[in-house]
Amino acid sequence: MPHPPPTGDRPTPESAEVFDADIHAKAAEIIGRYPVARSALLPMLHLVQSVQGYVSQEGISFCASKLDLTEAEVSAVATFYTMYKRKPCGEHLVSVCTNTLCAAMGGDAIYKKLQDHLGENGTPLGHEETSGTPGEPGSITLEHAECLAACDLAPVLQVNYEYFDNQTEQSAVELVDALRKGEKPHPTRGAPLTDLKSVELQLAGFFPDDEQFTADVDGPSAAEETLRGAKLAQERGWVAPAMRDEEANHG
Repeated sequence: MPHPPPTGDRPTPESAEVFDADIHAKAAEIIGRYPVARSALLPMLHLVQSVQGYVSQEGISFCASKLDLTEAEVSAVATFYTMYKRKPCGEHLVSVCTNTLCAAMGGDAIYKKLQDHLGENGTPLGHEETSGTPGEPGSITLEHAECLAACDLAPVLQVNYEYFDNQTEQSAVELVDALRKGEKPHPTRGAPLTDLKSVELQLAGFFPDDEQFTADVDGPSAAEETLRGAKLAQERGWVAPAMRDEEANHG
């Protein structure tokens, strides 16, 4: 049986109840950034996730109706990328890197420690499971993550995609305990910590009108570990070998 024609900008009754006029306006702004509406799907999914803390079925329907896509097409994208969550998340998303270098440096042990620490009744908290009531203050969703692109500062974890570098089991436990108490420790680098829904709105392209926020984001992020190789090369006179003529001509 053929698919029905695209519905166009016609929200379903369910999505109309969930997403208010402000979200409809933001959706229109996002779509206006692109020459073809369907190209706006990724930021649109972040937008709907900023409302409920995950991509709900209402969010799928909302995106489909706005972008002239089928719900199956939207679902295929939402289930492909790990940043889109399909069940309610906590106020904070804690992502522990367990890829090779971080794992070897203690990432696996940190993840297991947090699983046990955030679990209940002797049952460890599982991947993408939540400690506390989803969305409520102090609630935490825990996940293990693939490479977070900070191997020089391993082991690392992120809270709402902000970096906390050079972690230990103890520092990771202290961090999640602070989050559960409503505190927001400052990340090692980057913008001040907020909450997952606020970050999702930023990922959709809507940022706080705050000079301090801009200053923090624009601040230097290179660490001593990051630049160590370049410094060693400079101190020891190491240079890349010269290219042979034929390599230079075909570069």
